[in-house]
Amino acid sequence: MPSAALDPAGFLQLMWLASPALPIGGFSYSEGLEAAIHAAQVTDEHDAGDWLLAQLHLTQSRGDMAAIAQALPAWQGGDTARVQQLNDWVLATRETSELRLQAEQMGKSMTDWLRNQHRDDAARGAQVEQLAALSERRPSYPLAFALAAAFTQAPAREALLAYAFGWAENMVQAAIKAVPLGQSAGQRILARLAHDIPAAVAHAQGLSDAQRQAFSPMLAILSAQHEHQYSRLFRS
Repeated sequence: MPSAALDPAGFLQLMWLASPALPIGGFSYSEGLEAAIHAAQVTDEHDAGDWLLAQLHLTQSRGDMAAIAQALPAWQGGDTARVQQLNDWVLATRETSELRLQAEQMGKSMTDWLRNQHRDDAARGAQVEQLAALSERRPSYPLAFALAAAFTQAPAREALLAYAFGWAENMVQAAIKAVPLGQSAGQRILARLAHDIPAAVAHAQGLSDAQRQAFSPMLAILSAQHEHQYSRLFRS
């Protein structure tokens, strides 16, 4: 059910942002999962579920989701210096070229989508152009998502729930294709992730700048190995 503070139009916009059908390219990345499968660290449904739960809590909740939680009020308050600071942090924490590519490509695609969606709204269009100018290269996806979520006027908790569930759906689809797994196994993994997402969101919301972190060395190693993997389905 939608939050009492969110009108139906805003709720539907939030669902739209969480949809894997959003044309930002999330389906083309496995975020190191394909490399873990290639290294036989993930071989079945149980392994895939454990891997993604660890990724949810150790990388998403402590890193990108925490950045989104802090970027939402910055966008809403017009604090461009804070937005720039958070964007710089996200880009600086990408430990491999593939992870950097994902953050930048999805950020640019989300910016282009927002530009098209709000082309007749001068105020929102101006914020989209601020997003586009965040980096000398490209805005990162977490900061682009935060602006899109801010436009829905959703409370931060609901915005983060939508972000996390969209991430989970993309990652489960990657597991289904690469392990490979059946659709029923994928749904069981998604149920495990959905059970843990509220706690991951609460943790992300409680982190300060000093507590926000991106430290997952095994993921970084696997991501670097994936860059030279002979055969692969995904871009990361």
